[in-house]
Amino acid sequence: MVSVMESISLAEQLKAAERGAAAPYVDYPATPWWYAPAVGAWAAAMIGTFTWWRENAVLFVGSLVVLIAAELLFVTWMKRRHGALPMPGKGTPPAEISALWRGYALALPMTVLLVAAVWWLGGVPAAAGAAFVLVTAGLALYERRYAAAAARTRDRLR
Repeated sequence: MVSVMESISLAEQLKAAERGAAAPYVDYPATPWWYAPAVGAWAAAMIGTFTWWRENAVLFVGSLVVLIAAELLFVTWMKRRHGALPMPGKGTPPAEISALWRGYALALPMTVLLVAAVWWLGGVPAAAGAAFVLVTAGLALYERRYAAAAARTRDRLR
């Protein structure tokens, strides 16, 4: 008698294994509509706390504690929602996702440098505004590109 595994070709077995390895990256629920603006607002608020760093240590530290706690709660929620939260730099994503993560890794320091330049030229409020706009727009673009890369991966692995 021939077992089920013996009747499946090696190519089919490899494709099945690749589908399984790719699953955490491509079976990813869409983020809610408010995700990008919320993260943008968080980044702006984080920068905005520096308004107080010389004037009121209690407000500065208190704001940082609240913002870091909010971030930890959000990441915990995202992990529970997804089950296995793929993060850039962690794991071995499919080629389509890996290319997207490389772009993310390049865009992140450029965003930080732009916000720092605005901070230097325009002050904390201008930097907070720039952070909100850049982070919100950047994440919205990243989310669209991620969904497209995941769809390409699913199509390739069919």
